[in-house]
Amino acid sequence: MSKPAVARRSWNLFSFAALLIAAVALGGSGCTNSADDAKQQIEQLGSNSGDPADPASPAGAPADDELHTRLDNSIAAARRRTMSPQVNNAWQIVHGILCFGRELEISDNGKVQPALPWLLGGAELKGWELVPGEKGLKDVEEPGSKSGEGHDDQWLGYLSQCGIGLDEPIKVKDQTFKVSDLVTQAEWDVREGMEATWTVMAFSKYLPLDAKWQARDGQEWSLARLVGMEAAQDLSSSACGGSHRLYGITCALNRYIEEGGEAAAQQLADGKAPADWQAAYNKVLASIADAHEFQQPDGGFSTNYFARSGSSPDIALRINSSGHVFEFLVMALPDEELKADWMRRAAIFLCDMLDATVDEDLECGGLYHAVHGLILYRERLFGAAPSEKPVAAEEVPTTGAEATADRE
Repeated sequence: MSKPAVARRSWNLFSFAALLIAAVALGGSGCTNSADDAKQQIEQLGSNSGDPADPASPAGAPADDELHTRLDNSIAAARRRTMSPQVNNAWQIVHGILCFGRELEISDNGKVQPALPWLLGGAELKGWELVPGEKGLKDVEEPGSKSGEGHDDQWLGYLSQCGIGLDEPIKVKDQTFKVSDLVTQAEWDVREGMEATWTVMAFSKYLPLDAKWQARDGQEWSLARLVGMEAAQDLSSSACGGSHRLYGITCALNRYIEEGGEAAAQQLADGKAPADWQAAYNKVLASIADAHEFQQPDGGFSTNYFARSGSSPDIALRINSSGHVFEFLVMALPDEELKADWMRRAAIFLCDMLDATVDEDLECGGLYHAVHGLILYRERLFGAAPSEKPVAAEEVPTTGAEATADRE
């Protein structure tokens, strides 16, 4: 599966010590209450990160061999789940595509085929609505829908994470467009106060870092301005506790550091980067600290995401919240911190939850964000997971159309 080059080549341009130095100097922002809070949280994260005696988990973390095996088994089991356009909708299938990219297969009236070329080749699917726009191709938002796009540019954002290029064709009825047409229309539709999470995700992949353009509102926009606007938003009132917002911001930061190299990383660590990028960096630092502070004794993350500690006996809710937070952290943390005790325990927690529900219908958002996080984690620690062709649809558990609660 083709995956975007993100944290592997960006955050690890500087060591985790740089995160600690920056947090001490800047005090973080967003979810922490003060500079002292941010300093204390990040320092504790650094001191506990590799300690098997971390009081949050008396049992310690798994060794590499166990972790490697558990990741492969859980990813393979999720890949064997099947979806069908006769049962499932666009929101569900697109989340599967985010997770497995071109490897995702669906069963269309019993015919197993790759989902992505089927979808972009003009398929009819409930909730998949694309229409010609003023400047290109528009993915139509359906707020509150349980089948269609729930947020601005959500389809475009998730397609950008699957290694799909700007020239990829998209068929809409009797017309053929390209992914670039979605991007051009999204540029035109940018506006102040919008939920730009998935827009930032896509633009971080498809636009030059210094791109500027005029939108419908007559204003000049840039990726940096969008990133700053996103960084200023309240996470607790954002989709899935702000985890998507943080993921999008991190995509942009990774690109910024990748292109700017050590000089850009040092500017951020010193608090001297341009304001929009600095605000984004501070937000990510504070959110990493909050995720660790609110991690539960079983290794999962808080059901209240980055706001406060919380847990639940509802396995689906635990998969949803822990999976979303884990996915963000894997994008944001440097390589050495991914190997730390607290992240290993988080990965095993997700594997345990997925193993316990392997024969159950699961809500697609929580399921596929969790597995996507495990895939990215596996890639960064051990390389890409081996491909596995799904078995026949009747032999595997399904993901039903009714499993749409808590959808983001």
